[in-house]
Amino acid sequence: VAAGAIAKKILERFGIRIGGYTKEIAGISCDTSGMDFDEIVKKAESNPVRCPDEEIARLMEEKVLEAKRDGDSVGGVAEIIVKNPPAGLGEPVFLKLDAYLAFAVMSVPAVKGVEIGAGFKVARMRGSENNDPIVIKDVRIGFASNNAGGILGGISNGEDIVIRAAIKPTPSISKPQRTVNYRTMKEETIVVKGRHDPCIVPRAIPVLEAMVALVIVDCMMMQG
Repeated sequence: VAAGAIAKKILERFGIRIGGYTKEIAGISCDTSGMDFDEIVKKAESNPVRCPDEEIARLMEEKVLEAKRDGDSVGGVAEIIVKNPPAGLGEPVFLKLDAYLAFAVMSVPAVKGVEIGAGFKVARMRGSENNDPIVIKDVRIGFASNNAGGILGGISNGEDIVIRAAIKPTPSISKPQRTVNYRTMKEETIVVKGRHDPCIVPRAIPVLEAMVALVIVDCMMMQG
């Protein structure tokens, strides 16, 4: 995270910003399609679960507290956005930008899945739905949609880069759980003592932002 903070400062010199928020907790999801980047980032920091939708944030918080009361935990999804990335980052084969980002994000503990752009939704789309039409935007060539998540053929296309990470429920919970006593080779029940986080999605966001920032800076350095 310390290195990621430095990477963010470097990126700011090029007008590139990185922000994240909680997309989903315990199956409760928020929709940010009507918000711009600044609004998402600002509102996400206004509540404990880091969700930019205040009403959905309250529902998420209730689910987290409910799991805490039950001695259990819940997982969720964090979304990271890279605003104003330059086109041309990454390589077409051995260091695809999406592969590098997936590698970095999956390296964060508790992350069990990564999506770029539309992610797993593409499996249920037709090509005509998934393709991002090329258009003129602000007197430059751009894309009408961003199902690709800002990356085509392993290379950034100039649109916002969008990454989502699926984060598992915290395994250390106060509920009794089955285990095996290695010495006796018999099944037993264990209760984990100490502090337990009922949800680590909000805490993971700064870590994910840092990893993404490091990847972007690394790719920019490789291309001079």
